Amino acid sequence: MWIKICGTTNLADAQLAVEAGADALGFVFAASPRRVTAAQVAEITRALPRAIELPGSIEKIGVFADADFDEIVAAVREGGLTGVQLHSDVESVPDLAMRLREEFSHGAPHSERLTILQVLHFSSEGDTLQEQLAALGQNDALDAVLVDSRTPVARGGTGICFDWQAASRGFLSAAGQLRVIAAGGLKPQNVREAIETLRPWGVDVASGVEAAPGRKDPARVKEFIATARAAAMALEPAGKA
Repeated sequence: MWIKICGTTNLADAQLAVEAGADALGFVFAASPRRVTAAQVAEITRALPRAIELPGSIEKIGVFADADFDEIVAAVREGGLTGVQLHSDVESVPDLAMRLREEFSHGAPHSERLTILQVLHFSSEGDTLQEQLAALGQNDALDAVLVDSRTPVARGGTGICFDWQAASRGFLSAAGQLRVIAAGGLKPQNVREAIETLRPWGVDVASGVEAAPGRKDPARVKEFIATARAAAMALEPAGKA
């Protein structure tokens, strides 16, 4: 189970999440109470290895909404990011994701491979989640798709759950072909149910582990990660866990 603690704004919270066992830290560059700049993120990513023994696999994901290619590239390089989460319109994803994949590949000058996540907002109207995930699964530039809820004024960090039962068929149909991450309204009290219902590859949380916007609650972070790990392990086939 891949776990991202999103909305990280300071070194103490980054250290807390890593020590609690998170796989990724999320830094929000879009309009939000948790918004940070590339310079602020750079301070965190540079200081973190000195503050704790940092696992080499820890991801540092920048969250972008309708940002252009040059803006994203500049933030990745200045902030020391290892991945991006794109809240761009799905129609613009193939071109943007492919350009980022080409810019940040093992063969590109002065670049390492970039993890690219695309956000898909769940809706009970229009195309089914199953169809949307199948379409995104054809994009080789994407590493995973994050399914989130949204409101008229916010694309993420809403604290609102989408309909897990309605979404479960889409999640299950994508399993094996596409890494799907569940987000939206997750917290320590419901992450087990979300994992049992959706069987996602990963989970993402921001407001559900906060003491206040932009400030994490240590007890909630630890409980969320421990509960998610236990729920995922309980679903593993016997002998595999």
